[in-house]
Amino acid sequence: MTIEYRLETPDDYRETENMIREAFWNVYCPGCFEHFMLHQIRQSSAFIESLDFVAVKDGRIIGNVISVQSYIEGDDGQKHTVLSLGPIGVLPAFQRTGVGRRLIELMRQQAVRMGYKAILLCGDPAYYSKNGFEPAEKYSIRTKDNKFAAALQILWLRNPNDKELAGRYFENEIYEFDSQEASLFDRQFPTKEKISGTPTQKRFDEVVAMQKDYF
Repeated sequence: MTIEYRLETPDDYRETENMIREAFWNVYCPGCFEHFMLHQIRQSSAFIESLDFVAVKDGRIIGNVISVQSYIEGDDGQKHTVLSLGPIGVLPAFQRTGVGRRLIELMRQQAVRMGYKAILLCGDPAYYSKNGFEPAEKYSIRTKDNKFAAALQILWLRNPNDKELAGRYFENEIYEFDSQEASLFDRQFPTKEKISGTPTQKRFDEVVAMQKDYF
């Protein structure tokens, strides 16, 4: 399977948003908001164009990964800049073929060249552990609410120095959005059925609930 991996261009934006919508539809909630999130990221100062990659097959975009700057409020009193990964999506027909893994690796290589220390995300450990991510708890990294969360994971871009990033992780505020505004944005796309109670939605709820207090 011949697939081209390259940086996204503005001409790709709407096609990529539609692809992300297809990739996430009914996965974590009825419908999805990830395509709106992607749209918002590109309109903000958080957007890092050199970390925005697409996978293309036969002229069609089948995958995308993007990252933005976030930070950790360290226990050492310092503010540490890190990257937040996502959204990352692959069309359902091409999932489990290595496309997502290759996109993450391309972004990782570029982030290393840019001097970043680490990439963090909130996702299912069962998937992301296969892509080099580790539990953030291992390095005493907590949520902004000061909790250890199974979903919070880290990919080091250089050898970790034990607890050098220990502290509370604050995702970029671009990930916080108005759901009503997102629903209005979704009306620009073809109508799709929203389904509740899917296995992936149930798994998402389980992973989100896997939290414990930091002592």
